[in-house]
Amino acid sequence: MELKVRKIGNGYGVLFPKQLLDEMRITENSVLNVAKVDGVYQIYPYDPEFAAALKAFRDTEPQHRNSYRELAK
Repeated sequence: MELKVRKIGNGYGVLFPKQLLDEMRITENSVLNVAKVDGVYQIYPYDPEFAAALKAFRDTEPQHRNSYRELAK
């Protein structure tokens, strides 16, 4: 799917088709995250519970690196 970047005021924006917004469960005023994974940008809805879990992991990861490595096996 190709989306066109447009000038909106002093910034830029992209208009998402309604079908895509419905599939992603995005509504007006939704917050989106943009992440770069293996050189590819991903856009996904912000999930506060996931963000809290990820922060907890990142805070404890240095102390428990070996434990996490073993759990991943």
